[in-house]
Amino acid sequence: MPRPRSLTGARLAAAALAVIDRDGLAGLSMRAVAKELGTSTMALYRYVRDREELERLVVELVLGSVDTRLPDDAAPWRERIEILVRRLRDTVAAHPEAVPLTVTHRHHSRGALLWSEAVLAVLADAGAGDERRVVALRGLLGYVIGAIQLEHLGALSGAGTAAIAELPEAEFPHLRRIGREAQGVGVEREFMGGLTLLLDGLAAQVGS
Repeated sequence: MPRPRSLTGARLAAAALAVIDRDGLAGLSMRAVAKELGTSTMALYRYVRDREELERLVVELVLGSVDTRLPDDAAPWRERIEILVRRLRDTVAAHPEAVPLTVTHRHHSRGALLWSEAVLAVLADAGAGDERRVVALRGLLGYVIGAIQLEHLGALSGAGTAAIAELPEAEFPHLRRIGREAQGVGVEREFMGGLTLLLDGLAAQVGS
């Protein structure tokens, strides 16, 4: 009689995500996940083939929780895109160390595919042609992922911005000025301002 399975993909993914949140992506290993679960490393291989499959489980755990339902399908397309983008950002930003995995494995995640499908449907409704939708979807994904990495991993504000503000004025007059200005721009204002610029450009292309 086969041995009963005490673990599930969801439990493995949750344990792996806990390791990533605590120790960073570099800390993720089969051994670390086994320790998190209180089991042996070899026991994990009854549930996943390798680390890559484990990473995909993590990505699905994160991206699968993004709500792609829209409260009002008759709302302006920009409003609907903004809702979808904010939901993706809020969900992924809760686990910034896992961002590289979402980039690598997004094509294998049902959650990511559902989000992309929802965005493409809204853009089609706005009148965007296929090529425009390709560029827009990739642009939105790139913006969200880049913004999260800059906010959480790249020291966009704080010491990094303070250092830019003190650059030699003779050599870096514009960076120095903007570095000082940036210290008064909040993360939310910066993110939404960038998204507005992106959607303004898209609106000019689709004519609405």
